[in-house]
Amino acid sequence: MSEPLFRKDAYARMTEAQVLAHTEQGGIILDRTLFYATGGGQPGDSGKLLWGEGQCDVATTVKGEEGAVVLVPAEGSALPPEGAAVTQVLDWDRRYGHMRVHTALHLLSVVIPLEVTGGSISAGKGRLDFNMPETPEDKQALQDQLQALIDRDLEVTEDWITDAELDANPQLVKTMSVSPPRGAGQVRLVRIGTADEQVDLQPCGGTHVKRTGEIGRIRLGKVEKKGKQNRRVYLHLEA
Repeated sequence: MSEPLFRKDAYARMTEAQVLAHTEQGGIILDRTLFYATGGGQPGDSGKLLWGEGQCDVATTVKGEEGAVVLVPAEGSALPPEGAAVTQVLDWDRRYGHMRVHTALHLLSVVIPLEVTGGSISAGKGRLDFNMPETPEDKQALQDQLQALIDRDLEVTEDWITDAELDANPQLVKTMSVSPPRGAGQVRLVRIGTADEQVDLQPCGGTHVKRTGEIGRIRLGKVEKKGKQNRRVYLHLEA
C-alpha cells in the first residue's frame, strides 16, 4: 500500500520515494506518493519522476489493488527500476487548479442545496449534476451567493468519523453517484468554516485548498438539462 502523502499535505510539490513494484500494465507503485489517484470526480495527478540519469513523465495516476496508488507513465517513458530511489515532482499548476475547483464545487452544493447526481473536475472548471427538475430562475444570484462565500476566506479542514457514524448520519452524503471513501474503518470529512460556524461538511477523499479565498473569482456557466429531473451546472475559474 502506498502512503498517501497528498492527504497529509496537499501543498507538497516534491519529495523522495522508493519504487516498490511495476504493474503488469507498466504502472509504477511507490512506497509513498504525492500523486492523487483518480476518484470522486477528481482527475489523477501528473508530473515527473527523477532518478540518477533517468526521468519519467507521469501522465496520470490511478487506483490499484489493495490500496496501491499507480503512477501511469507517458507513452515511451522509461521506467525507474524496482527498488530505485526517485524524486517525485508534481505538476503543481494542474493540481492546484483541481484543488480550487474541488473546493468551489463543495460550496456550489451549499448555494444549490439539492441532491448531487454527478460531478467532474478539471484544472480550470468543473460541474455538478443536481436532482433539479427546473432550471434556476436567477443564475446570477446563485453566482453572487457563491462568490460571497468564497470571499469570506473560510477555513477548510478535515475530520474523521467511523463507517458506523456515517451510517447513522446519512444526511452528510450529498452525492448520489459517488460513494464516500470507505473500507479503512474511518471516513474523511471535509469541513468548510469552523465547527461553530460551519458552512459545509461532507465525506470526501480529494484534495482542497486551505482557505476559500484561494479559489478566487468564479463564473457559473451554462446549465444543461440532463434528463427529466437533472440539471448540469458548470463552474469556471476566472483567473
